[in-house]
Amino acid sequence: MLINHDTRCALDHTVDLLNTAAGSWDALTDITALRAFVADHSVSDVRVAELAESDLRAVRGVRERFAAIFAAPSDRAAAELINALVAAAGTTPRLTDHDGHDWHVHYFAPGASVAEHLAADCGMALGFIVVAGERERLRRCEAPGCGRAFVDLSRNRSRRYCSSRTCGNRLHVAAYRARQRDSETVAGSAHKRN
Repeated sequence: MLINHDTRCALDHTVDLLNTAAGSWDALTDITALRAFVADHSVSDVRVAELAESDLRAVRGVRERFAAIFAAPSDRAAAELINALVAAAGTTPRLTDHDGHDWHVHYFAPGASVAEHLAADCGMALGFIVVAGERERLRRCEAPGCGRAFVDLSRNRSRRYCSSRTCGNRLHVAAYRARQRDSETVAGSAHKRN
């Protein structure tokens, strides 16, 4: 699947925001965490120092809406959720070339809150995935106890884990050890019979 740089960045922001609440923990619990998220992701046109508790509540609400889109049972349901999300954000497409980047489209209105910014830009990126007929690429990690979100950009849509280094490797090692135990049990049983 071919996606442009801006869409990829917006999808990364979406996944990273979703993963602030993966499993039973929440990493977005206070204004300091929100400021760190915004700064770490270089969210443009947002004054980090001016973020307030109301922004935190609004961003957590956007995160819940992203989770609903990932869990949507059909393209139609996902499209309805995305349409509502970007409409509520006051989507206002405009061309910009800020901070040394080439021309690209921002979907948030000038002066938008951080929640509106994320809802508009990330919502449009999710919309592009649905329009391309690729919604099944919006996934959750299949490793037991993980559930982290990711966008499967593999050529054959075969990615199952949020990270092959962590979850994927952990499950492959566990499967290998189980096979080793099984073969040792079989060998031990055969030895006792002889």
